[in-house]
Amino acid sequence: MTTHTLDLTALNAYLASACPQIGEVLEAEKFSGGQSNPTFKLSTSSGVYVLRRQPPGKLLKSAHAVDREYRVIEALQDTDVPVPNVYHLCKDSDIIGSMFYIMSFEQGDIFWNSALPEVSRPAVRGAMYDEMNRVLAALHSVDIDKAGLTDYGKPGNYFSRQLSRWTQQYRASELEHIEEIEQLIGYLEQNLPEDDGQVSLVHGDFRLDNMMFDMSNEARPSVVAVLDWELSTLGHPYADLAYQCMQLRLPADIAHAAGLGGLNREELGIPSEKAYIEAYCKRRNISEIKHWTFYLSFSFFRLAAIVQGVVKRAHEGNASSAKAMQLGAMVRPLAQIANKTIYQQG
Repeated sequence: MTTHTLDLTALNAYLASACPQIGEVLEAEKFSGGQSNPTFKLSTSSGVYVLRRQPPGKLLKSAHAVDREYRVIEALQDTDVPVPNVYHLCKDSDIIGSMFYIMSFEQGDIFWNSALPEVSRPAVRGAMYDEMNRVLAALHSVDIDKAGLTDYGKPGNYFSRQLSRWTQQYRASELEHIEEIEQLIGYLEQNLPEDDGQVSLVHGDFRLDNMMFDMSNEARPSVVAVLDWELSTLGHPYADLAYQCMQLRLPADIAHAAGLGGLNREELGIPSEKAYIEAYCKRRNISEIKHWTFYLSFSFFRLAAIVQGVVKRAHEGNASSAKAMQLGAMVRPLAQIANKTIYQQG
């Protein structure tokens, strides 16, 4: 069984009793793109749905946890966070070769470039960013107890755990000494904020291309679904906010992760980082965000560690080496941008 096909005979035999409301699956088409969990568009006798599965084969214990994705999407059904409807989770890997779940197929547009070149009017771009801001604030305002997510993550200082985890991950993937990375790790270890007790549901990869937009009313574009909850957990809300702002700071010409760095935001109609943070704080009734430089710098380090892991796997023959070599060239620049941010704020 490959990641590109589904055994429709086995799937239909199972769904006939486990989830009859979606009807008989007539066709399954794999979505292209970089999803680590293979995702399929199901055309059935009752409509169109989406199936998301773990990759077949042996997996790391915590990797590709589609059951966690299903759980969080189900928990958010009656909140202000737009998510697809979910219909069924199958934990039995014997049915199609791995665990899977089925959710609704949402109609909408996905935008891949932070500068939104496909959008013609600056006012519309601004409205899209404000809508993303609204959704992020709504996510961090979810009542964890009411949503049944009290045990969805570990207690204690989130950034302390995350810094330890990603430092270990980076060391395990390190192929050369990069002085800029060492400087960044040193800064983060020395400036780790004390735990302020804030705990919320965090997405882990909150960015433009994980939003699906309804653009039918350009005056009021709306997010119809937040996608890819694979990295979600309980954590500190500023991790999501800083991660998004970090992405927008990346140079517009950087490979695989183009941001807004060097572009005229005002001309584009996209809010400044300061204005974006102020809008978020107003929505969440927060007076200020302390230690912002730390949160931002940590986001750069986390991304650098993730990229380094991809490069390491390529060297071991487990990833596309051509793309990985391009990604590898990002590690030092990411640390350089972070260090420049620290110096400017210092």
